[in-house]
Amino acid sequence: MDLLPAQEAAKIYHTNYVRNSRAIGVLWAVFTICFVIITMVVFIQPYWIGDSVNTPQAGYFGLFHYCIGNALTSELICKGSVLDFASIPSPAFRTAMFFVGTSMLLIVGTMVGFSLFFFCNAGNVYKICAWMQLASGVLMVMGCMIYPDGWDSPEVKRMCGQRTDKYTLGNCTVRWAYILAIISILDAMLLALLSFTLGNRQDKLLPDDFELEGAGEDYSGPSHRPTLGVWVEGRGRERPG
Repeated sequence: MDLLPAQEAAKIYHTNYVRNSRAIGVLWAVFTICFVIITMVVFIQPYWIGDSVNTPQAGYFGLFHYCIGNALTSELICKGSVLDFASIPSPAFRTAMFFVGTSMLLIVGTMVGFSLFFFCNAGNVYKICAWMQLASGVLMVMGCMIYPDGWDSPEVKRMCGQRTDKYTLGNCTVRWAYILAIISILDAMLLALLSFTLGNRQDKLLPDDFELEGAGEDYSGPSHRPTLGVWVEGRGRERPG
């Protein structure tokens, strides 16, 4: 059976390596965009905690916006704005909003950083994005941990009952936006890990001037089989021992 020449085998391996890296990179970019959407939804939607069948009032709370039902008319009265810190019912909610909002801005910055692939080394861009995604995940963790510290505010107690306290939700329940925020933490960590891996894979790609050592020599006999050159940074190619 004829064997592929070493140079041709190296080119095939290199081509497949680059193709697989690019395919994984595209998936990473798609999942990063999905993560951007998730963080925006988590930040904007006021469904972190909400009422249940046992709560004295209907309503729900987000990071900055909340609605509580009127006991007489059952109409929801909504308050809170991201631009008006005084309208946010708890300092803990304001702090959580800051951390989650910064997390969102970082991951949006990662998406904007996609344009750097056209101008900079791909390995370096992946690593920059990885650090931003990791920082985004850490900030989301801090936001999720601090948020329950504000459950003892009078507004939350009015909806959830007097048994409500810090990190004790009383008669209320955790809503989907809070759960989505917790899931997004795992998403951020996985994306950062994948981005670091892609950055390191880019560093391991064969250089453009890789060629068979001794190319041009006559390898005609069985004792003169061509071997792949090994690239050593700063030393050029060396023949394997």
